[in-house]
Amino acid sequence: MHEEADYKKLFSQPQKFEELLRGFLPEDWILALDFSTLERIGASYVADDLRHRHDHVIWRVRFAAQWLYVYLLIPGQNSGDGFTAAWITSYIGLLYQDLSRHQTPHSGPLPAVLPLVF
Repeated sequence: MHEEADYKKLFSQPQKFEELLRGFLPEDWILALDFSTLERIGASYVADDLRHRHDHVIWRVRFAAQWLYVYLLIPGQNSGDGFTAAWITSYIGLLYQDLSRHQTPHSGPLPAVLPLVF
C-alpha cells in the first residue's frame, strides 16, 4: 500500500506526469497535447448510492480543440484479483457522472477519458 501512495505522490507532480505520458504515448499523440493546460482534477466522488469513491490520479489536458481526461489507476497490492477492468470502468463512470452534473444541453458531448493502469 505504501508503494501505491508513493506513485500517487510522484504522478501528482505535473512534470512527472508529463514525463510519464511522453514515455508511453506515441509521438503523434504527444504532439496533439498542450501540456501548458495540464490541470490536476480532484479525485474523490460520491456515487448516486452515496458511497464515497477515492479515485486515483486524474489530469486533464487540451487535446486538439477539446479536453482529454487522463485517468491513472494505481492498483493496490490485491490488484491481481482480475477485477481491475471492472474497477477502472466504475471509476470512469463516476468521473463521467461528476462531469455530467456540470454539463448543459449546449455543452456538447462529455470529454474523452484515457485510462492508464500502472
